[in-house]
Amino acid sequence: MISKNTVCLWFNNDALEAAQFYAATFPESEVKAVHHAPSDYPSGKQGDVLTVEFTVCGIPCLGLNGGPAFKHNEAFSFQIATDDQEETDRLWNAIVSNGGQESACGWCKDRWGLSWQITPRVLSEAITDPDPAVAKRAFEAMMQMGKIDVAAIEA
Repeated sequence: MISKNTVCLWFNNDALEAAQFYAATFPESEVKAVHHAPSDYPSGKQGDVLTVEFTVCGIPCLGLNGGPAFKHNEAFSFQIATDDQEETDRLWNAIVSNGGQESACGWCKDRWGLSWQITPRVLSEAITDPDPAVAKRAFEAMMQMGKIDVAAIEA
């Protein structure tokens, strides 16, 4: 059954490959169903994978193989809260080493163009600290980073 609210992500005919990567990489993630086109359509043929139902960290998603017309951009991202440096490194490195690219302040982009914020909980807590000096120091440290360094944020 399709969820009441599902994130629909447009892919250029590789939604299944992306969904399988997300399912293998992120906790509480899985490929739930693969649906094939019942007839030809503008960017594909009958029998091609048309949509893929999957979850990313429990969030229901639908990958739509819509063709090359639309590209992902930073206006949409998944923000993944991590518990420690080990988890931060594992997720960041999985995305970047699988054809992705690094960005700033904990952001990276996967090989399909989706943006990810790999955000240690300690960072979120520090930049919202009630003490403005603590929040400012943490924020300024984050602004100098690509992948977040938990020890540097804690310092």
